[in-house]
Amino acid sequence: MSYPQRKSTVADAATQSLITDNLVLVKRIAHHIMAKLPPNIELDDLIQAGMLGLIEAASHYDATRGASFETYAGIRIRGSILDEVRKSDWTPRSVHRRYRHITDAIAKLETETGEHPTEQQVADSLDMPLDEYQAILRDSASCRLFSLSQPYADSDRTPEVASDDHALPDDALEEDQFKERLAEAIARLPERERLVLSLYYQQDMNLKEVGLILEVSESRVCQIHGQALLRLRSRMGDFVDYLERKL
Repeated sequence: MSYPQRKSTVADAATQSLITDNLVLVKRIAHHIMAKLPPNIELDDLIQAGMLGLIEAASHYDATRGASFETYAGIRIRGSILDEVRKSDWTPRSVHRRYRHITDAIAKLETETGEHPTEQQVADSLDMPLDEYQAILRDSASCRLFSLSQPYADSDRTPEVASDDHALPDDALEEDQFKERLAEAIARLPERERLVLSLYYQQDMNLKEVGLILEVSESRVCQIHGQALLRLRSRMGDFVDYLERKL
């Protein structure tokens, strides 16, 4: 009769050890994500959300599935933090409507000309001063229009990990189609915008570091980043509703 209790005690001790041994992982991921967020986001809130992800990871980790605990926990921690960020989205609906008007204008210009419209061309089509349009671009880079920062967005890099979360077949198919469409849309961006997204999301550089490579100001990188996001949104077509659900 004592064996189940003893086994449970051992399991609890192992879980607690995984948590205490990986507290620094939570702080590292929280600081990394914090560097890409608006200043109104509190680091302590991110760490608290990350701790929930770590606890969940420690409770469900299965070493026989092939992934290291740090890899598995990193996914759970980052996902938990990003979920918290999405919940606290500060962007008013009126601002999202403004972005929709811009993406509609970009899509229209691309259809009419067959080329990538410049910032000046988009601003002119909206009867908007260029400096005002560029200010909107800077703001759009701070809003969570896409989940590009999610880890292992490329399915080929996704590790085999244990999870209690099973997507329904239709959901999985829709996500695969979304990723394929997004990859195609990114590939058709102007070279400089593709480079900014690659350095920022894949190489994990901050805006200042990207600016040093491009030899432009951090503010200008933010504008290029925002233009890329809005251009992508304009090209995702029937996936816009899916994007909104992912936010």
